Amino acid sequence: MSKKKIALLGATGSIGKSTIEVVKKHSNKFEIILASSHNNYKNLFEYAKQLNIPNLAITNENLRSKIKSDKKIYFGEDKLLELLNNLDYDILLNAVVGSAGLRYTIAGLQSKHNIALANKESLVMAGDIITKMAKKNECRLIPIDSEHSAIMQCLLGNSLSFGIRKIILTASGGPFNNWKLEDFDKIILKDTLKHPTWNMGPKITIDSATMANKGLEVIEAHHLFGLKYEQIEVVIHPQSIIHSMVEFIDGSILSQMSYPDMKIPIQFALSYPERIPASAQFTDITSLPDLTFHKVDYDKFPLVKIAYQVGKAGGIMPTIFNASNEAAVSLFLREKIEFTDIRKIIERNLDKPNIANPDLETILSIDKEVKEKVFTTAN
Repeated sequence: MSKKKIALLGATGSIGKSTIEVVKKHSNKFEIILASSHNNYKNLFEYAKQLNIPNLAITNENLRSKIKSDKKIYFGEDKLLELLNNLDYDILLNAVVGSAGLRYTIAGLQSKHNIALANKESLVMAGDIITKMAKKNECRLIPIDSEHSAIMQCLLGNSLSFGIRKIILTASGGPFNNWKLEDFDKIILKDTLKHPTWNMGPKITIDSATMANKGLEVIEAHHLFGLKYEQIEVVIHPQSIIHSMVEFIDGSILSQMSYPDMKIPIQFALSYPERIPASAQFTDITSLPDLTFHKVDYDKFPLVKIAYQVGKAGGIMPTIFNASNEAAVSLFLREKIEFTDIRKIIERNLDKPNIANPDLETILSIDKEVKEKVFTTAN
């Protein structure tokens, strides 16, 4: 049986690194034929050496003059898009962070490839376009977010018409779940980057702290599973053991649970429709802490409620939400703004007329426009 060929984008981020571990564990089943990074070329070269990856892309063209290598390196986003259209591979794993990943998801679908999707922004910004393209080209979208992977696993053997009442997305609550609202003004960057249960990159860690990430996941779930927003619920589950649930109309609830380890949903996406031996640690249920759940405090985490509102509004509003959040998080990472300013920046930018059914060009243009406005205003 031939190996499944993987095009891995964002190879040096947290999802990329976990993917490398899965591929090493199952080198008889998978091979990476393309790997990309934006900046971290040293790790990229190391992975290429370990796994004999033949095609490497670095999207930051400014690094061209700094890199000395005897390998053939492709520089820039356009070159990477060309590779996605021309290389022979079986599945595109898109782990690029932020709106930059959208063009690659589109390219993978245009060339009729299945997508293992960790770039939730693709569906947030262009969910209608992507789902229609996937259906037209008979491509499968397999989510890598632990929550959406859990939902997909709970639905195996069940169609969406089977009798789903709702899906329940779990959220850890991040580092400030137990903080009082009046103390949020005291939050600093160092506190924000200490996630209690997951080890993730800085952008998604901050999104988890504001719970913007969960809001984005609500919009993503709407497009992935074709459910109304009223059928998508978010609950706080601080232990991050149950990754999400499906409730059926007969009262039954199915959940998927494990220790928090992204290798599990990554491996599921790569091996689907098979299951193969674990790359991650097995979960000892007798050693688990008590599992608790509670409702989201929207006063502390208003971005979840705002995400529902922009998702229901549709059109260009999810793009504006995502773009203003990305820009605000970038400013916070550089300590240019306060933690509570992230919400304020998003709310200010949502005060715009909507554009119904935007095409891809409009989506990318508005994304750029909003970010430039946020950065200009901050300076």
